Amino acid sequence: MNAPYQQIVADIRQRIETGVLRPGDRVPSARAITREWGVAIATATKAHAALREEGLTTARPGIGTVVAGPVPPKDHDLGLSRIVASAIAIADRDGMAELSMRRVAGHLDVATMSLYRHVPSRDDLVLAMIDAALGELRIPPRYSGDWRTDLDRCARAMWEIFQRHPWLGPSMSMTRPQPAPNALRLGEWIMGSLNPLGLPLTDRLMVHVTLFSFVRGVASALEPEAQAVRDTGLTDDEWMERQSAVFARFAAQHPVPNFQEIVEPGTDFAFDLHVLFEFGLARFLDGLQTWIDR
Repeated sequence: MNAPYQQIVADIRQRIETGVLRPGDRVPSARAITREWGVAIATATKAHAALREEGLTTARPGIGTVVAGPVPPKDHDLGLSRIVASAIAIADRDGMAELSMRRVAGHLDVATMSLYRHVPSRDDLVLAMIDAALGELRIPPRYSGDWRTDLDRCARAMWEIFQRHPWLGPSMSMTRPQPAPNALRLGEWIMGSLNPLGLPLTDRLMVHVTLFSFVRGVASALEPEAQAVRDTGLTDDEWMERQSAVFARFAAQHPVPNFQEIVEPGTDFAFDLHVLFEFGLARFLDGLQTWIDR
């Protein structure tokens, strides 16, 4: 088994190799490491020393320990795409609650005010993040000719993007939709897949909105679940395993025979967001099939 400091080094090395931390980005300080990994300050200091010995990090006066490599572009090289990419990396890793203009500026090693030349406010930044994330959707270039196949493929493409960016679902509104070009592209594709059925435009729009609402609704639980893992250090399965006896006692104290059966030892019942997505998508398409056949 690796020593605690070696695991920390491995985790930070992975962030560097995957581009989450880039040359010039600040790495977690010793105090931040003690909080995130739950280790002593001596272990955090040892991890920093190991990272420097590997040539992965270097000390920059006035800034702290940063990823080694070419110095990143300064303010005059900033662009909206770099700002948005940095904001998405922060939100993916730490959640939207940790996103701020100051945090993005620190990630880019520029002055906070320099960001406002490219994005007027945090709300505008979030809109640009939504559009960029939806732009990653791998929508098929052409329709299959079967509406159910097309909707199934599109729903799975959306689910993939929401999993990649857990903050995306809670950041989007259904009643006050954000004007994101890639959201319009998605809606246009979904409605277009239904064109051969001869449905009225309003019906095609409602199918799009309902399908998107379903996928987004399930995905809205992704960020709270990720935050719970960060806070507790436990996966969902580990947490449920620790709570199984508590739920069994609770169910036994109430007249809920169905739930009592579910929590009984040996019951074959697996539940997570992926299971919910698969079940809900199939039932949605089944219901749509019945409605269309009528």
